[in-house]
Amino acid sequence: MTKVAGMAGPLIRGTAIACGVAAVAGLGLGIAVGKPVQSDDVATARTLPGDLCSRLGDISTLLPKATNEKLTQTGRTEVTCAVAVSERSQPTFSAADLKIRITPYAGRRAGSGQPPFTPAEMAKQAFDRKPWLVVKDRPYPTKIERQVGTGGQGSRVSVLVYRADLTVQVDYAAHPIEQATAQQAAQVLADRALWESK
Repeated sequence: MTKVAGMAGPLIRGTAIACGVAAVAGLGLGIAVGKPVQSDDVATARTLPGDLCSRLGDISTLLPKATNEKLTQTGRTEVTCAVAVSERSQPTFSAADLKIRITPYAGRRAGSGQPPFTPAEMAKQAFDRKPWLVVKDRPYPTKIERQVGTGGQGSRVSVLVYRADLTVQVDYAAHPIEQATAQQAAQVLADRALWESK
């Protein structure tokens, strides 16, 4: 009876140690793997206002004088505001093409055991992917791409800005217009689109 009791002590201790190691290993595995991300954990993109383009204000100064064209809106998840005035419709040598694309981003699943990417992180990734020139001293992170038209009479400017979960890209082409004027106009419109999309 004494021998049995003597054997029981080490056996119980060994079992307890094994259980303790298993518990610690299980805890470590739980930390490493993490909880699976559910669909509800991934934020959806917000819906933009149905009158967003009209909120951008008067854009007549960006178009040839002999026109009364206005921005037309398509989309609600990603909104595009566009207007085009061809040279053939004008009595003078002038034309303009303006497109404003406002994109709200959704979140996205990350790797196993990792929290999902937020909409703001996705917007920044989209902004960072554009290999355009960075514009300094702006209220919002801004990139730009510029082209000068034939004979220097026209310009094509693309401006990209982002704030929180949004990016706004403005593509503006017109002639006759100076490049600096076209860039300034595109930047003002991009900032206004961010503001009105809040």
